[in-house]
Amino acid sequence: MSPERRIGPETLAAYLDHLDRADRAGAIALAQELLADGVPVADVLVDLVAVAQQEIGRRWLTGSWSVAQEHAATHVSELVVGAVGATIGAPRRGHVVMACVEGEWHALAARIVAEVVRAAGWRVTFLGASVPARHLVSYLHQTGPDAVLLSCVQPNRLVRAARMVEASRAAGVPVLAGGPGFGPEGRWAATIGAAAWGASARDAVALLDRPLSAGTHIGAPPPPPDDSYVALLHRRRELVRLALTAVDPPEETAEDAATGIAHLVDALIAAVRVDDDRLLRDFVEWQAEALTSRGGRALLDEVLGTLERALTEHPRVVARLRAVRG
Repeated sequence: MSPERRIGPETLAAYLDHLDRADRAGAIALAQELLADGVPVADVLVDLVAVAQQEIGRRWLTGSWSVAQEHAATHVSELVVGAVGATIGAPRRGHVVMACVEGEWHALAARIVAEVVRAAGWRVTFLGASVPARHLVSYLHQTGPDAVLLSCVQPNRLVRAARMVEASRAAGVPVLAGGPGFGPEGRWAATIGAAAWGASARDAVALLDRPLSAGTHIGAPPPPPDDSYVALLHRRRELVRLALTAVDPPEETAEDAATGIAHLVDALIAAVRVDDDRLLRDFVEWQAEALTSRGGRALLDEVLGTLERALTEHPRVVARLRAVRG
């Protein structure tokens, strides 16, 4: 049976069924059967595991799956990625480092990229989830890789991604960005100084096959276009505290509310950093969908209003907030 026919709707449904039941043995066996039938590693990881993970995220977002179900299914897919990776041969090309932006703990997508790049012959060092910029730059100075592959899933983490790009460029290592956190078609990757952006693991392989002009991808990255960016960075904790006080959530939900507010403030700062209102608007729409399924839209509106009142000395920032409130 051809690879094209094997990874279709029926195969995906079978894999999702294994995930739904947290059946790690069945999921691994399915992936190993595909490999035995000649399906390439990249196809198994991208067209099966990654696509299934997108469906898992949709089920969590709509409330049809609990956090526990999502975590159990993701753990099974992590085991599948490990089993598939164990079949990859020795490297024959250069060295790249794969890292997730600090604060992002969902590392499965990055692991898939790392294994697909390894399958293409590269030596890959996977640094894992939530890598602080200072730790990344120390490792780069020690090892001198050819490139950094940087994963950013959420746009509210873009400011931290910018710090990691800056650290990598200062170490003389170009950054290839990946993930939806860099915006549709990666529109914000170049703004923070990344050499290029790819939408998938296959794109990462293709980008590594191209020559990177180190002279244009090292040194100081482009500066932020708005002076209010630095002010917002300094006031981040204050803004989160003000918004949390305004909504005054019940004790049992206070921690979740604080996390959500911090993410929203980070998205605002990121929108200022890349000078693009679409970042904040899209993030607010995503957060509104998640909150609405849990009955919390009023909380989001109150947070936005509080931030607007606290930032009157920054008219452009206030205009961004008013635009997303509608």
